[in-house]
Amino acid sequence: MERFKPDYLLPLSIFVAGVLISASILYTGGTPSKNTPAGGDEGTGGEQVAGTVPVISKDDVVLGDENAPVSFIEFGDYQCPFCARVFKQVEPQVKKNYVETGKVKMVFRNLAFLGPESVAAAEAAACAKEQGKFWEFHNGIYEAENADGKEHNGNLSNELFMKLARNFGLDEGKFESCITGRKYSKKIEADNEAARGFGVESTPTTFINGKMVVGAVPYAEFQKEIEAALKAK
Repeated sequence: MERFKPDYLLPLSIFVAGVLISASILYTGGTPSKNTPAGGDEGTGGEQVAGTVPVISKDDVVLGDENAPVSFIEFGDYQCPFCARVFKQVEPQVKKNYVETGKVKMVFRNLAFLGPESVAAAEAAACAKEQGKFWEFHNGIYEAENADGKEHNGNLSNELFMKLARNFGLDEGKFESCITGRKYSKKIEADNEAARGFGVESTPTTFINGKMVVGAVPYAEFQKEIEAALKAK
């Protein structure tokens, strides 16, 4: 999973001293730090969150039945390879077994901290949301960016965003104006602040009815937490 690092805290105004949750989550070095516990699963499941937990709001784009009893809220970064692992290996099963059956509603929220490309992608997805194409664009970004499994590879560019806009039938003029004008830059900053306010220290971090699952753990771990949430209803 990807953890916060000073190298990538851009723009600087987002990461003021008051949001540095603890010194233990700060790293130095040339590449994002990966925390891989024994067993090879880049994260841990079932962590109980102290204090406030996220709930779905009117600003979220919900995938699935809005009245589904279980919420699946993921905080991610479009450059994060562990987020891509959840996208490829976990979410298709969650969608098939729980979203399509009306048991789970899914939401994606930004923690765009790995640099300018991450921020640009999050802003572009917000522009696509304007035209009712958030999930299509979200999926398209992950598929394009993570084809080679590398970060900071230049993939997340306006050229890619415009290509996706054409593919998904967006109004290209309106979309281009949105991304070049950085219409949603303040919103993405606010998204990052909100993520840290919920105690999110790395990507991916998922909340299943308020229960935190950290990292790209196997589908079985997510399934366990979803089933527990369903039984609690």
